[in-house]
Amino acid sequence: MSVVPVVVVGAGPTGLTTATLLAQHGVECLILDRWESAYPLPRAVALDDEVHRILARLGLLDEFAAIARPHRGLRLIDRRMRVLAEFQRDVAPGRHGYPQGSMFDQPELEEILRRNLTRYGSATLRGSTEVTALTQDAHGVRLDVTDTVTGEHQVVRAAYVLGCDGANSLTRATIGASMQDLGFTQRWLVVDVVTKAELGQWEGVHQLSDPARAGTYMRVGKTRYRWEFRLTPGETADDFRDMTRLHPLISRWTGNIPIGKLEMVRAAEYIFRAQIADHWRDRRVFLLGDAAHLTPPFIGQGMGAGLRDAMNLAWKLASVLDGSLPETVLDTYQIERKHHTRAMIRLAKVIGAAMTAGGRVGDIIRRAVAPRLHLVPGLTALATDSETPALRRSALVLRPRLRRTLAGRLCPNAILDGERRLDDVAAGRFAIVTSTEPPATLQTDIEQCGAVFVTAQPGSDLHRWLRSGGAHAAVVRPDGTVLSAGHDLSALVAILSGLKEGLSRPTTNAGG
Repeated sequence: MSVVPVVVVGAGPTGLTTATLLAQHGVECLILDRWESAYPLPRAVALDDEVHRILARLGLLDEFAAIARPHRGLRLIDRRMRVLAEFQRDVAPGRHGYPQGSMFDQPELEEILRRNLTRYGSATLRGSTEVTALTQDAHGVRLDVTDTVTGEHQVVRAAYVLGCDGANSLTRATIGASMQDLGFTQRWLVVDVVTKAELGQWEGVHQLSDPARAGTYMRVGKTRYRWEFRLTPGETADDFRDMTRLHPLISRWTGNIPIGKLEMVRAAEYIFRAQIADHWRDRRVFLLGDAAHLTPPFIGQGMGAGLRDAMNLAWKLASVLDGSLPETVLDTYQIERKHHTRAMIRLAKVIGAAMTAGGRVGDIIRRAVAPRLHLVPGLTALATDSETPALRRSALVLRPRLRRTLAGRLCPNAILDGERRLDDVAAGRFAIVTSTEPPATLQTDIEQCGAVFVTAQPGSDLHRWLRSGGAHAAVVRPDGTVLSAGHDLSALVAILSGLKEGLSRPTTNAGG
């Protein structure tokens, strides 16, 4: 019988990211997956700069850059390919250090995630292994597993289990969680095509607003393209697995490129859903990724939500296991992530409905309204700004109720000296970001907490960021989220020191 501190069930992007983050903190973990290798078919194709930042934290900056393609934003087009509205995103590095949006091929991403994991001796990936049962007791969790090749049965024990096992999660069923329907279900055809021919299309996401058949187009890589079309009643993916039948749908983008130069990688039916689990934890078992939530794809946040789950939970669990933080910090995972994920799902529903709903009447409205969408307060920001909502108040997000604050938001990954960014200096630790250098006594207190201090020089991006939040200093967590911000540096250091003895809950004595 194997005994490990953490077992991660599922080796998709969420599971691999979680395991890597744990391994970076020195946590021994075992990843179990029923597949022997990375799943070969493409699924997710987009991520934003916040998630790009997570990949960089994994040590994959150069590897991901080699497979990624920054995209220029979103175009809303009609059936005649006329542009109704355009929301541009910046392909240059932004506040997190990376383009606001990037396209990629998921099998390629999973391959580099798997290769990267081998750098860490504390992480073991075991493929062809299916988890058949989970049982909790006073001492931990028992996992019954089966080798899918030999049929051999084994037992593994763990202190904690992280269920990253997808939409049909056994882990979710085991802890008695159920998916809450948020009121969105659509059947779509998802098609991936490879061609060396240049399509000559705008390098962003095209959302086709056609009352007969809504659709999406995007260039994923140098030779790879993705189309998604809403299926009508009675249609299935089988109706379009022949290129001659698919071609009428994609020809408005491919033009006069011969069918023989278009290679279909796959055509599959997906049911786009908006769902979220009613609870994400039962004692020592947690849900992450698609096991906890399903997001419609209209804002490209499905896979990214899972990586955010990993980033949120991994450092907390590592801190509990090494004794530097009390186990009660694990209560903040669902509080913070469930609210944030629900907000992103609702945004995806709104964007999806605005682009595809209403039939012919909706199409007429879109043609009339789309050229003026930039005048709608907040809408352009939603479509062009990659910043996601602040995390909800928790024992690790000390937000005053009635005042503007930076708490719960991500600290920019700003350049500090030369080419080093905040994440390079913090290196997975707490950080105090301050507009004035701390006195020697406070520097000692910060170092005793295992944290670093970062001085935001006048005129720098960090200095402007602090001022935008009405603060002189901020406590930044290992995941880059602001724990607390305000004017009183001593009070902020005291909050950080209090974490060693059990979570403190001050919300006003830091001056913000």
